[in-house]
Amino acid sequence: MNAWLLAALQTLLFVAAAPLLAGWVKRVKCHLQNRAAPSVFQPYRDLAKLLRKHTVVAERASWLFRAAPYIVFGTAILAAACVPLIALKLPTAAIADVIVLVGFLALGRFFLALAGMDIGTAFGGMGSSREMMIGALAEPVMLMAVFTLSMTANTTNLSEAVGYTLESGVVLRPSFIFAMLGLMMVAVAETGRVPVDNPATHLELTMVHEAMILEYSGRHLALIEWASKIKLMIYLVLIANIFLPWGIADNLNGPELAIGTVAIAAKLALLGLLLVVWETVMAKMRLFRVPQFLGFAFLLALLGMLTHVVLETGG
Repeated sequence: MNAWLLAALQTLLFVAAAPLLAGWVKRVKCHLQNRAAPSVFQPYRDLAKLLRKHTVVAERASWLFRAAPYIVFGTAILAAACVPLIALKLPTAAIADVIVLVGFLALGRFFLALAGMDIGTAFGGMGSSREMMIGALAEPVMLMAVFTLSMTANTTNLSEAVGYTLESGVVLRPSFIFAMLGLMMVAVAETGRVPVDNPATHLELTMVHEAMILEYSGRHLALIEWASKIKLMIYLVLIANIFLPWGIADNLNGPELAIGTVAIAAKLALLGLLLVVWETVMAKMRLFRVPQFLGFAFLLALLGMLTHVVLETGG
């Protein structure tokens, strides 16, 4: 099969499976809380319903407000194309650089924050300022956590770094454990999960992501919600394939691609379960505690890098 076609199919699978992952997380969370659980396909129904609805735009909205959902969704797709999902040696591996990935995610956040302030509502400005604060603290942690792997493999290319980890056979080294814990905490903050944010509530004084998109409806809201689900999957796939790369296809043949698909599905299901357990046992923290939470994540990522330099390279 043509390599470019495989790369396109992998990106399409990434985008199409993101709502399914969100549905799995929601269903397991409901079971753990003894509530009636919706189907894992409920996010698809919600997106389809929003796509059919009429879009209402405020009179004061500029072109930026209308364009932001498409930009956010587009950057999410481009970021997904950078992350190796089921195979490594694809043409898109050339752009699978951690700096490019962080740039795409930051670009989407930037336009969504601008759109939140565009109407001039109090909640939109409040949510945008909180989102940028969280992003400014989370991005260095993400870079440092992934750079721990990059220093080991001597490359910032995600596909090459994962391939090096597979070839070397050393995965659960101390530096990787620290970096993985730091990246997990960043994933919780960046995707608006408990204890940083709670996507299930709409409390004006505590919400972050929801405050920015209060004025959106219809297909615009559907694109933003879909992009947020893709972002959650990006972080979980990063954790799964960077620090637990077993099963990912190193060659583009049928059996290895099938094994890679089953392996990533199993790893995402397990990580989704761990995320649900984390959200169930944790309580929503106050906003002024978030910098301390991300500061601890930065400390873990820094320990991972220092452990690599001091203990694993003899520096």
